[in-house]
Amino acid sequence: MGSVQTPIGMRNSAILETSCGFLLQELQIIWDEVGEDKFEREKVLLDLEQECLEVYRRKVDKANISRAHLHQELAEAEAEFTHLLLSLGERSLPGRPEKRAGTLKEQLDSITPALREMRLRKEERLNQFRAVQGQIQKISAEIAGNSDNATSIIVVNENDLSLKRLEEYQNELQRLYNEKNERLQQVEKYIDVIYSLSTILGKDSSAIIMEVHPSLNDLCGITKNISDKILDKLDTTVESLYEEKKARLDKLHHLGKELLNLWNLMDAPYTDRQPFSHVINLLSVSSSEVSDPGSLTLEIVQQTEAEVKRLDQLKASKMKELFQKKREELELICKKSHVEIPSQTEMKNIINLINSGEIDHSNLLMSMDEQISRAKEEAASRKAIMEKVEKWMLARDEERWLEEYSTDENRYSVSRGAHKNLRRAERARIMVSKMPALVDLIIKMARSWEEERNKVFLYDQVPLMEMLEEYNMLRREKEEEKKRQQPWEKKKVQSQVAVERDNMYASRPSTSSRRIPNKSCNGGLDSPMPVNRRLPISIHQFRSNSINSGNQAISFINDGRKMQRRRMFGEPGIPPHSRDEASSVISTHSGPFSP
Repeated sequence: MGSVQTPIGMRNSAILETSCGFLLQELQIIWDEVGEDKFEREKVLLDLEQECLEVYRRKVDKANISRAHLHQELAEAEAEFTHLLLSLGERSLPGRPEKRAGTLKEQLDSITPALREMRLRKEERLNQFRAVQGQIQKISAEIAGNSDNATSIIVVNENDLSLKRLEEYQNELQRLYNEKNERLQQVEKYIDVIYSLSTILGKDSSAIIMEVHPSLNDLCGITKNISDKILDKLDTTVESLYEEKKARLDKLHHLGKELLNLWNLMDAPYTDRQPFSHVINLLSVSSSEVSDPGSLTLEIVQQTEAEVKRLDQLKASKMKELFQKKREELELICKKSHVEIPSQTEMKNIINLINSGEIDHSNLLMSMDEQISRAKEEAASRKAIMEKVEKWMLARDEERWLEEYSTDENRYSVSRGAHKNLRRAERARIMVSKMPALVDLIIKMARSWEEERNKVFLYDQVPLMEMLEEYNMLRREKEEEKKRQQPWEKKKVQSQVAVERDNMYASRPSTSSRRIPNKSCNGGLDSPMPVNRRLPISIHQFRSNSINSGNQAISFINDGRKMQRRRMFGEPGIPPHSRDEASSVISTHSGPFSP
């Protein structure tokens, strides 16, 4: 056979040859005894040789098959090991040699423990993946609102069991945990807000929460639904409660203002106001500041509505009285600001409509309030000018008194109160000296006011500009008259001084004689105040009479001009010196002049 024999093979061959030789010799003996021919002997030996070859061939084939199986097992083990390394994301197993050595069985025996360890690692990794993916699936179902159907089959991708992939799943699980906690916190906040708003509005919070979803009630003992749909419903519910809270507060604000107006109009007593004090307190509070339980219940709103309705009915019965108060308030504002007062005829017509019930009470009061508001605005716009006009009126009174005082021949006499009149005259002169500038300022302010509002500035229905221009004209005429009378006045004073000196010398021996009191036009000896302290004729007519037309007022002004001229400059036909001579005769009965 030309093959190399191993020691074990040589020993087996020797044993075989010895056994076969012995049997062959025994067969030869048998054939010799039988007398078997040579041809049969060769045939039997050939058959024996074929049978031996067949037995060897079967053994060899079996050995080849066993070797192939070992190769396949080894290859499969290597492939499985490599696949496990790849799927677990590991490069190699510590303690296992990289190069193979030894027989197939030795190699197979060396890889089997490593393969077993890798299988255990795979199983542990699979369990980790199943646990993480199970939690992910469960929390995802809770977030999606399908927690009842969360028991579905978990499929793990065994081709990727690396730690990196496991970490990704763990991160996803942590994200879902955070999202779940955030959603739970949102749900708790919504529930707290619902509880708070329900206590303010007087509603059943449990019923509202159950209407959103039963799982939100802790008494149900089931997992809370935290899906987007539930969060949206909670948000909508909270928004609706906030809107209802704001609507009720706005309604109570409106009702509270009506209550205040009605109480003030009808002078309601404290006992009627006290039950609704909480409603009045809400007037200065915004919706976000209302937090007291039961402060915005439907019962409070209904009670307030009923009270307003009752007061409205009571107001209708007292409308005439209320209208009269509004009318008096309007007339007072108009009178103080010297603007036109509504006509009495119009007011009587309104009262007749109130009596007949043909006018809407709320519209009437609203109209009166609008008129009062406009009157207040008009008075506010006229305030600065009216203050200057009042100063001018006061200065005009002082000017008139000074004129009368200056014509008093006894103003320098030694009498009771004369020094007070002198001080008043000095103050009056200072005030009169400022009047031209004051009049110019009033004219400037009034003209600006008229240009801004495109209407005439009326003082008691008379144009203020005409009054001021009339005053300026009279002042200029008076100044011109004074200039014409200065020479004659100088002569008269000199003659009067001479007469007084003579009287003083003549009356010296009788110093104890009684002096007859002489009442002069400056208020007399006993009174420092003027007797006739009055406004100019035109203004006096405005205050004393109810003038309904501007033309009639202007006619009064014209009459006033004539009377003013007569009073200042004397009656026509009577020369000024005759009046002064009469005054000088009267003054001879007075005492000596003061220095």
